[in-house]
Amino acid sequence: MSYYPINLNIAGRRCVVVGAGAVGTRKINGLLACGAMVTVVSVDATPCVQSLVQDGDIIYHGRAYRQKDLEGAFLVIGATNNETLNRQIYEDAEKRQLLCNIADQPALCNFILPAVVRRGDLVIAISTSGKSPAFAKKMRRDLEGIYGREYADILELVGAIRKRLLAVDHAPEAHKPLFNALIDGGVLEMIRDGRHLALDALLADVLGAGYNRKSLLGDVEGL
Repeated sequence: MSYYPINLNIAGRRCVVVGAGAVGTRKINGLLACGAMVTVVSVDATPCVQSLVQDGDIIYHGRAYRQKDLEGAFLVIGATNNETLNRQIYEDAEKRQLLCNIADQPALCNFILPAVVRRGDLVIAISTSGKSPAFAKKMRRDLEGIYGREYADILELVGAIRKRLLAVDHAPEAHKPLFNALIDGGVLEMIRDGRHLALDALLADVLGAGYNRKSLLGDVEGL
């Protein structure tokens, strides 16, 4: 199987999770973290899911799954230990041409979920195409040791720079040499090592007077 890698914007979209055990809870929290409107269908629920219900963070149906639960959904995740039910969820989703993932059953998925390293807006996804989730998790742990907080900070900084440049100059191609100069000048290393004065000097040298950490970001931890 050759999978097409993609990052989905699910903010404000209805996503359905069937099953609210330990696996379902992880899937629910992952969807909520990305701004999804989550509906959960499950007879039982973990304390975490019950807390989400009480806080009004999710819609919860404490009953068995029904086909109509998929109406208006964008994406569905099956997280039950019932193989017959999981297959039914998948077949119902396929009929409606919905994105569907059945946990730990690649054959019943039209998309699979990678292991993920997050550093702010930096997202590194690792997939073994379903061959070895354990190895994907091992690679995630390795990458977590390589990519630290400074990668989140640099994206905050360059994002603010890009926003300001675009406000005065709508030619993104002209900005590439500036960002290359910042990267080649060691902006990442300066952020990582906390060399704030050197960082401000680099910003002013490459971008001009008025460009510094405070003017771009205010008081940001780590910068």
